[in-house]
Amino acid sequence: MKSYKLTFGTITILNDSLAEVVVDEGVEMNEADVSEFHDFLLEGLKAPFSLLINRKHSYSYTFQAQRLIGKLEEIKAIAVLIASSGALMSTETIINLNTDSNWNIYVFQEREKALDWISEQ
Repeated sequence: MKSYKLTFGTITILNDSLAEVVVDEGVEMNEADVSEFHDFLLEGLKAPFSLLINRKHSYSYTFQAQRLIGKLEEIKAIAVLIASSGALMSTETIINLNTDSNWNIYVFQEREKALDWISEQ
């Protein structure tokens, strides 16, 4: 496992097709952050890849970032690990805003269950 610090948070490569993403406390993800995120995933992972989004911090997205965040065709599955009701509501909002993207996404409260689900995808 190797971790990389980006402008908005940290991405840990768990294997060649799986990364864990932790956005820093208080960040507002914008289009530039999403572009940096996508570029990193495309360069650092083997497609198709999966993501574990660890929402242990409170952060937000601009509207455009919400629309762009999961637009990579190379993303096979997204498991979102939530720690609060606010994280759940924020995640549900982004999912609902992107119903046209047909994401393979599921929300979890336990990391091991999230990783088990990803391995089955």
